[in-house]
Amino acid sequence: MSETLQPAEEPQQAETPRLSEESQQAETPQPAEEPQQQDPVAAGSPQQPGLVPAEVAPPAPRDRRVLRAVLRWTAAVAVFGVIGAATAYGVTEQKRTDLPGLATESDGRWTYPAIEKPPLPAGSPAPFADANDSETHYADLRKLVLPQPRGATPDTALAGKDGWLPTSVYLDAYEKEARQDLGQQLKDDGLRQIAARGWTTPDGTRTRIYALRFTSAAFTRIVHADLTDNVASPADAPYADEEYGGWAEKVDIQYTKRNVFTEAKPYGRTAVRYAYIEAGDVIALVIQSGKASLPPRITFQQTVVLQSQLLG
Repeated sequence: MSETLQPAEEPQQAETPRLSEESQQAETPQPAEEPQQQDPVAAGSPQQPGLVPAEVAPPAPRDRRVLRAVLRWTAAVAVFGVIGAATAYGVTEQKRTDLPGLATESDGRWTYPAIEKPPLPAGSPAPFADANDSETHYADLRKLVLPQPRGATPDTALAGKDGWLPTSVYLDAYEKEARQDLGQQLKDDGLRQIAARGWTTPDGTRTRIYALRFTSAAFTRIVHADLTDNVASPADAPYADEEYGGWAEKVDIQYTKRNVFTEAKPYGRTAVRYAYIEAGDVIALVIQSGKASLPPRITFQQTVVLQSQLLG
């Protein structure tokens, strides 16, 4: 407040002498005496009230009103500043859908439950720790598969026995002519376990996620290279095109690598998007399909990114 008060007082001290001289000229018809001949006592006498010295003159009423106005506006600005700051904080802390007039339509992304990486067994290193040369995921593989989003219907065919999926069921995801050779390759390259989960959302999009664990990351890299070279293509998408330089390569999730494919027209029974995710000793295959048209890109990207984060 000291900064506000000081500017308000300065005009008062500067203007008072000037106003007194003007009052003297207006009330006295005779020419004013020379300043050096004025008697100080006479200057303050009732006959010449306008010449009251500045140091003893009461503040002009106008200046006092200005001062009070400045104080009132300063207080008002301060109060509204605090209210404005509190309002901005409240808006940023609330969801847009909770504020009337600011609610926005969903961009199509699914609502997943809280997703956390499963705990490691006691004494086991993280998959990409310095002490883990094989880049092995020691956590339960079944818990490294993304859960289904809210409102989806589970695919019971991928439940497996106690959550473990037979290799034959995984191979059903591929074209028939490629299944036998791919099955033999997986066996030769040290496949250990397969876990999977699938669901269908109300819009008809079908999602399947398979997680394959190998004996080491060295075998994973070999299998991943063969799969992305179209040694075996997922069913209903034999001519899918790989996306290069797209969003999948820009996703910054450490220790993971993605290859994304999109089926080209004309579509068959379904339109398919799929992606391979390599992370240490695990390869994940994410397949999404829709009837007559491709599944939404936003939900496909969301699913691939979340699955990558679980494995990374």
